[in-house]
Parts: sequence; C-alpha cells; structure tokens
Amino acid sequence: MTAGAIWAMAAILISGGYSHAQVAGSSTVGVTQEEMKVVMRGWSAKKQIMGKAVYNEEKQKIGTIDDLIITPDKSVSYAIIGVGGFLGMGRHDVAIPVNHFKVDKDRITLPGATKDTLKGMPNFVYAK
Repeated sequence: MTAGAIWAMAAILISGGYSHAQVAGSSTVGVTQEEMKVVMRGWSAKKQIMGKAVYNEEKQKIGTIDDLIITPDKSVSYAIIGVGGFLGMGRHDVAIPVNHFKVDKDRITLPGATKDTLKGMPNFVYAK
C-alpha cells in the first residue's frame, strides 16, 4: 500500500468518509453494513500510524509520528514528526507533508531526511 493510500484511508476514518441524505425528522448515526466492510479493510491511524518510528532510506530512525493534521477541507495533509529529545526535553516537532512519506513492509520512510535536517526545520507549534 502506498503512503498516499494510507493517508487517504486515515482521512476517511477520521472524517467519517461518508454522507447520507437527510430525511426530515431523522438522522443516521453510525455506518451501514456495507460501509462497515470498507472501514474494516482500512488502516487505523492509532494502531498503524501514530507513535510509529520514521526512518530514512539508510534505515536510521529519524523521528516518530506524533500527530496527523487534518485541514479545514477534511484532508490529512501533514504529519507532525517528533525529533530528538529525552523525556520531553529538547524535543523538536516538525510538520511534513504526508505525500513525502513512503511505506514499505510496515516501515514508514522519509527519503532524504536525517535527524539534523529535521532539527534544522522550523519548530511546529499548535495554534492557540
């Protein structure tokens, strides 16, 4: 599965990925049996993306995926990668576009990256 497919599945899972026609006086909660089949074949952001190590093409661990950013248009656009640090001290978070990642045999890779290049990027800070 390509990185793009993983992120697309994450976006579907996080945003709900479906819409129903609304009937006056009723609402649909949850998913249909057919939709459940699709969800069950998808990826879990919690189990298969969040907290996972990120490697470069030399198989060196360069960081960890700490968050996925969903833009107002409901697309997963960026992954927040935590680099370095120990017990929260000296940690550097960076935002990386999700289309830069590659996935091969359950290993998430960021080609061309090193810990030093990531530490040299602007630190990501959440808006207040």
